[in-house]
Amino acid sequence: MSHQVQRYLDQIREEFIGVDDGELADYIPELARVDPTAFGLSLSSADGFVYESGDAAVEFTIQSISKPFTYALALDTSGADAVDAKIGVEPSGEAFNEISVDRSTKRPKNPMINAGAIAAVSLVPASSPDERFALIQDYYSAFAGRRLEIDAEVYASEKATGDRNRAIAYMLASFGVLDDPDDVLDVYFRQCSLKVSATDLARMAATLARNGVNPLTGRRVTDAAVVRRTLSVMVTCGMYDAAGDWVSAVGMPAKSGVGGGILAVLPGQLGIGTYSPLLDAKGNSVRSVLLCRRLSEELGLHFLTVSRDARATLRAVYEPHDNIRVYEAHGDLLFCGAEQVVRTVDRGCEDFVVGILDVSRADDVDEAAKALLSGMSTALHDRGKAGFIVDPDRLVIGEGSEFESVRFTTVDDAVDAAATFVRGQLSGG
Repeated sequence: MSHQVQRYLDQIREEFIGVDDGELADYIPELARVDPTAFGLSLSSADGFVYESGDAAVEFTIQSISKPFTYALALDTSGADAVDAKIGVEPSGEAFNEISVDRSTKRPKNPMINAGAIAAVSLVPASSPDERFALIQDYYSAFAGRRLEIDAEVYASEKATGDRNRAIAYMLASFGVLDDPDDVLDVYFRQCSLKVSATDLARMAATLARNGVNPLTGRRVTDAAVVRRTLSVMVTCGMYDAAGDWVSAVGMPAKSGVGGGILAVLPGQLGIGTYSPLLDAKGNSVRSVLLCRRLSEELGLHFLTVSRDARATLRAVYEPHDNIRVYEAHGDLLFCGAEQVVRTVDRGCEDFVVGILDVSRADDVDEAAKALLSGMSTALHDRGKAGFIVDPDRLVIGEGSEFESVRFTTVDDAVDAAATFVRGQLSGG
């Protein structure tokens, strides 16, 4: 039944394939050589299940999506007080590569612009640039659940053309924010040149969604306090000077990069990674922004909405008779909760003939969840099974629905109908 989600993601991505607005990041020569038509989407649930669509496995350089992770590493290794002494947390309202600091504090305004990101690199304690980069590389890799490697050509290209970042680094040195601008900047260029895919970004985002535990490996990469601080800054600053529009329309902590990626986090629920290298004037992927906006609107992913979904779960799974399994849901069912329900049913469907979803204790079901849950009957039918739903208040099956024939008002009625169906199946009827 997870194919319903896969089909939906494929359809949404297909809608935006024809969008060819934007430009490649040609101020870094190697980035101007990538395929402008590439377009990938990956979504990882909080339990580690991943959906991939299009060019989700294509590798590209992480660029500025590295910034929240180095900031988190600095918080982990140097502590919040030391980090706050060198980097602010206020939106800048300026371009990501602006040569500026806060007028009063002389600190970078936040860690999501280049000045703050360079300062964050300097706050990762190490005895040499190589050791500092190794710590950063290991940290990112732990978030992704696999070893991430550097793109040597992009690194060389960034280093050769990075005069603006050199100006920023020397400005920071003049204000006492960092001591070794050349060494710090070399590590910064290297971290931006690490290769990731959209699926890597989705897994990294899901690790943040899980408060620092990688759902693929089960490893705790960082703690909840660091994640909370990092996500907070991503909400207000992660999309550069388009952050206000993003949080209003999409409503997920996110970070973009001029390599064409966007990483978005729905705390407690899922992570999203996208890749499309054509950028708008603010440095954000044109297709990826459109895609994330649509996903948020249609799946109800805005963090001010989806917090209700934390109360939604499968209250019980039981078998009243042989070959009949009841899945009892309660609380609010939004997309993330419904996706987990249908995937749980999908995993267990070889062990029953009739699956019954009981939503009689559910409080609210949004439109995205309705589409998934109502389609459960068809999906089971296609696998030679039957799917019934106990929905006395018509939270899922509305008046006139094509699924009315599988709707029951009580579990007992559904179980009786299921028993009749099972007898017919076993007798060959």
